[in-house]
Amino acid sequence: MLNEFKNRVFGCIIVKSINSNFNADFTHHPRTLPDGVVYSTDKALKFSVKDYLRKMYPDDRIFYVKRYNEKLNPFTLDETYKSLFGEYSKAKIKNKDEIKRIEVLDNLMKCTDVRLFGATFAGEANISIHGVVQINHGVNRFAENDIYTEDILSPFRNPGEEGSDEKAMSTIGNQTNLKEGHYVFHFSINPKNTMEFYKMINNGKEDNKKQFLSTSDIDKLREAFNNSVTALDSSRKIGSENEAMIWIQLNESSKKMLPSLTELVNVNENRELDFSKVYSIIRQIETDIEKIEVFYNPVTTIIKGLTINSKIKHYNILNNQEITVIEKIAKETAENLSDLTN
Repeated sequence: MLNEFKNRVFGCIIVKSINSNFNADFTHHPRTLPDGVVYSTDKALKFSVKDYLRKMYPDDRIFYVKRYNEKLNPFTLDETYKSLFGEYSKAKIKNKDEIKRIEVLDNLMKCTDVRLFGATFAGEANISIHGVVQINHGVNRFAENDIYTEDILSPFRNPGEEGSDEKAMSTIGNQTNLKEGHYVFHFSINPKNTMEFYKMINNGKEDNKKQFLSTSDIDKLREAFNNSVTALDSSRKIGSENEAMIWIQLNESSKKMLPSLTELVNVNENRELDFSKVYSIIRQIETDIEKIEVFYNPVTTIIKGLTINSKIKHYNILNNQEITVIEKIAKETAENLSDLTN
């Protein structure tokens, strides 16, 4: 039996990108802020999450993914809705046939991505749903923002060059990558964002047919936060992977708020992730925190500033196994000895 998830959560996801282009602009270059710092839109991370859920949980409905008709053209919004739920139901309202918007809302909330991220549905019916999960733009917190371009050769001739001296030449293109980046995405989860919608669609339903944000939804989201970027296998995103994630879950009754964590995480030249400023923030609301979970690969990633204790647990991002204090001390000791001998 599914349980309802009612806690608010704050945290951040860190995506490491080495010789890769996690989120390109329309010129196929990594996106940059006016000061030259590389960043990624929230849409790139959301895409990876939805793609992961679609592939790993094929029985779940994912609404906002690209689908194609028999001519390989993308579905329209209405065609996507009808492919999942059939034709719109209509009712006579003031001598007019109007779509039952409450039924459209009910159907949309059956989709995992809509329950999590909300929706702007502008088809034959217009509905806007403020999602429980909100993600900020990811900003590269590594000191360098080195972008380079390399030429690549296509095995095909450009037909536009016929009749010129270049007619025997293959097409030359290029690709642009970021040498190294560590994107930090702040996220928040607030189940109250959709509480009003659930009241409307659950009105008059039997208890076993009522919809709500479930702990299963959140478990899948957390799994995707830890794995979805690594799971992307396109040639342009090879080298981009989930590096770390911190999950700060408040008590159900808590009314406290946390600021964006993006600017509070530092990545130094040794690729150490420093959460000292984050720890200073969470100490101020420690009594309101139910648990803090930190996920990373202990072989490749060093976490600073988050001491393991009764509330702060460290986990291996590859297998979800808890990293104990003894294991962490042993690893740090081995690293210090290695530095001394070198």
